[in-house]
Amino acid sequence: MPSGSNSSHLGMLAKTPHRGALLEGKDNGRSGHSPEYAHCCTQPTSASRAPDAVAGPNPPSNVSVDGNVRAPCQEAPAASQPLASNLTPARVRALDEQFSHQPAEDILQWAWQQFGPRAAIGTSFQGAGLVMLHLAKQQGLCFPVFTLDTGLLFPETVALKKQLEDFFGFSIESLVPDLTVEEQGDINGPELWKHNPDLCCTIRKVLPLRDKLCDLSCWITGLRRQQSEARATIGVIELYAFDATSGRDIVKVNPMANWTREAVWDYLRKHRIPYNPLSDQGYRSIGCQPCTRRTAGGEDERAGRWTGFDKVECGIHTFMPKKVDFQI
Repeated sequence: MPSGSNSSHLGMLAKTPHRGALLEGKDNGRSGHSPEYAHCCTQPTSASRAPDAVAGPNPPSNVSVDGNVRAPCQEAPAASQPLASNLTPARVRALDEQFSHQPAEDILQWAWQQFGPRAAIGTSFQGAGLVMLHLAKQQGLCFPVFTLDTGLLFPETVALKKQLEDFFGFSIESLVPDLTVEEQGDINGPELWKHNPDLCCTIRKVLPLRDKLCDLSCWITGLRRQQSEARATIGVIELYAFDATSGRDIVKVNPMANWTREAVWDYLRKHRIPYNPLSDQGYRSIGCQPCTRRTAGGEDERAGRWTGFDKVECGIHTFMPKKVDFQI
């Protein structure tokens, strides 16, 4: 099976100097190697972004469009709450064990109490992410919510964002690349995803996400262990080295890690949450249109991504080194 190209990423990044520069290597999510990135943001202080200055969901009404009664927004914790860098690998390991089999609601509640609006939910509108948004809103946990808009999404995905904003009653921030698809083609050749999907994902996903994480202490995802072999061992609470220069870390929380695909879809139907209609057409994992196909029975959920390449992740979940508490 052919692999992604090894061509250097430096040519593109020279055109976008204000981004964190990718220094070396490629990351296909399979090799275990994470590319190094230059320092991109300063070490924040706990008071550098007051809760009322953080963009996020509007205060919800008590009754939603689906008829469910929901709690009002919980008050954000004090700005003096610890940053991710104050959590040691040993402490995170203990927290992961503590929350390993706890309900997703309890895990989200912990993240809010620990970080308030310095924790944000990132979603690509897969089923688990939609469940997580609903669980958070039901509890009055007004996390900021963002998504990566690569400019290559299916029209159905773009339309779903507006449906979800109407359904939940809050806005979802779109993170966009510095380069349009056309500008990327001018620099790297047309249809970069066909010959170097790693570089394409870096430009359109990894770098916009990295800029966003500069403002956060905690990133909440909808990853599930059942999705693929590469995700089978994810923790519920993890710690990553975000910026080696400043020593800044970021906590990654995966509240949906233990959920099955069946449980996710039972929840979506029960609560009548809008979802991507492509899910009913054989697309079990939906990313950018050029790199997503329908999957057959017996395949991993994510088998329809990057067909023809030795690539199983876009890079957003693999570009940071995980900090591990080694036990001897």
